Amino acid sequence: MHQLSGKVAIVTGASSGIGYETARLFAREGAKVVVTARRQAELNALVADIERDGGEAIAVAGDIRDEHLARALVETAVGRYGGLDIAFNNAGTTGDTAPASDTSIGTWQSTLDTNLTSAFLGAKYQLPAMIKRGGGSIIFTSTVVGSTIGFPGMGAYAASKAGLIGLMQVIAVEYGVHGIRANALLPGGTDTPMGRATANTPEARAFVEGLHALKRLALPEEIARSALYLASDASSFTTGSSLRVDGGASVNRT
Repeated sequence: MHQLSGKVAIVTGASSGIGYETARLFAREGAKVVVTARRQAELNALVADIERDGGEAIAVAGDIRDEHLARALVETAVGRYGGLDIAFNNAGTTGDTAPASDTSIGTWQSTLDTNLTSAFLGAKYQLPAMIKRGGGSIIFTSTVVGSTIGFPGMGAYAASKAGLIGLMQVIAVEYGVHGIRANALLPGGTDTPMGRATANTPEARAFVEGLHALKRLALPEEIARSALYLASDASSFTTGSSLRVDGGASVNRT
């Protein structure tokens, strides 16, 4: 029995990394998936992968900061597949890194728009559709940076990702009565294109690996499995929670 049979899901930031692997996993578990990112070619490749595995997906390319895209994703889920049960608001960016006093207002605003405001806009349209279905699961990709770890040069990133936790908690309280669960996924270092851009030398990668108790980075599919847990009925009494999937980075001191 597939864990998401009969469910419809939106996955943002789906062109690579955690979003790509999560969309594929959701589809393998029976969900019909609406995927989005800016890059049409990569989304087309993802849909082809899903269909090759026997799943169903449709791609809607666009800028996650655009409110029109947030509305279009939900309209596509409802129009094509009949409703919406799951939303994985995963798209994000590290932004330009710099000490706080050297961070431009442009960098600050762009990072918050991409990581935090886009997730708010997504939820704004996802929630009414889930109410019509009698419930649902909204998942936000936050991070341990800004939650349990302060990482130099990443003030805007940390603030935006910590903001997702606050947003998630309020949504959990506001919409629990409608059967909607809201949770945040907090990955540690993950071997994705964005992660590799941050740790872009062998020395930097070794340093980041050493921050984790497991002394390695996560594979994107490992984070995807935790997203599946939050999306599925396996987590039916879990809401308002921040799930750390960080290889022990939050507790490591060795």
